[in-house]
Amino acid sequence: MHVSHSVTAAGFWLGTLFPVAYLPVIAGGIDSASRLSLFIGLLLFHAFALVVGHDYPGARSR
Repeated sequence: MHVSHSVTAAGFWLGTLFPVAYLPVIAGGIDSASRLSLFIGLLLFHAFALVVGHDYPGARSR
């Protein structure tokens, strides 16, 4: 149970803080297929982190 809680917590915090990683990609421009692939990969990773961290108890408002 401890490992699953840690994974959920990591997913929650990655999902919360990960959009900061978009900034350099967007600021640098998405002008090639490799940059577009990088941006899509970041979006997919972010979506995965949100799904994994969805059940984190700290995410619920009280």
